[in-house]
Amino acid sequence: MSLHDIAARLLHVLDPEDAHRFTIRALQAGLGPGSGGDDPILATQVAGLALPNCVGLAPGFDKNAEVFGPMLRAGFGFVECGTVTPLAQAGNPRPRLFRLSEDQAVINRMGFNNEGLEPFAARLGRRGPGIVGANIGANKDAEDRIGDYVTGLTRLWGLASYFTINISSPNTPGLRALQTKAALEELLGRLAQARDGLPAQGRAPMFLKVAPDLEDGEVEAIVETVVANGLQGIIVSNTTITRPSLASKHAGEAGGLSGAPLTGLSTQMLGAFHQASAGRVSLIGAGGIGSGADAYAKIRAGACAVQLYSAMVFGGPGLVTRIKRDLAACLRRDGFDSVAAAVGAS
Repeated sequence: MSLHDIAARLLHVLDPEDAHRFTIRALQAGLGPGSGGDDPILATQVAGLALPNCVGLAPGFDKNAEVFGPMLRAGFGFVECGTVTPLAQAGNPRPRLFRLSEDQAVINRMGFNNEGLEPFAARLGRRGPGIVGANIGANKDAEDRIGDYVTGLTRLWGLASYFTINISSPNTPGLRALQTKAALEELLGRLAQARDGLPAQGRAPMFLKVAPDLEDGEVEAIVETVVANGLQGIIVSNTTITRPSLASKHAGEAGGLSGAPLTGLSTQMLGAFHQASAGRVSLIGAGGIGSGADAYAKIRAGACAVQLYSAMVFGGPGLVTRIKRDLAACLRRDGFDSVAAAVGAS
């Protein structure tokens, strides 16, 4: 076990949110782990983005675009920052982040707490090499929530490698209603119109992030709306509001559940999107990835790349290296010579 992993375990004596802030400060001070070169079998292309490896850091860890550089150096193939809203907001009252250690899970009801677009944009503007995405959202009290997404896209145009439209957080009241067909058509239509009016040299792929709690018929409607408006992909999935059998005393806390209990549900939903999209858009798999085998299952279910965050709470910063090593072994064991060759194999 590395010193970084030991430090990560010691952080569990702190409140989860305080531990996270301490981690961000340590990374800013240059105390993050390093990573060797990537196994070539993990390199892939997603929506025109050349990824050195297919394992990405999900949003929520680097809300304010403060440590994307250290996390790329830690071994992630791409880092997604945010969620960022046009105006700074405090989010929901604390406590709002809970470790469910017995379940290897996390419940959060953060509520898009972030510093706002301007500090976020300033930091992205100073970034070096590497794929860094921006996850954009709407302020809780916005009169025109769709307008907030347009503002985020416009302000960060040319600064981010890709954009994720986050309409699937359960912690902003009414946000998930944007996943319904009529609301989604308006949202993506206005974003497409804004995108088409922006400079071509800043063009970056756009992804839609969806919940794992969709009903019958919604998957197909979302895919068709995404394709019709020229988005390049879908990220499946955000946290769940459902509650499987959990052992932790925090099981009854309100908010979105992530981590190991989400694995099966999110992978099942990913498979549904793979079937409905039939290769017309790129899919990124997220939700419950804690091992190379989990990442491999997402890829076989249809993901071109994967993202994780919650598992690092329990697995430490060395987890990404272990996942990449084990994923490469899974690919070779089954005779695949690339990530792309295994996409949708199940």
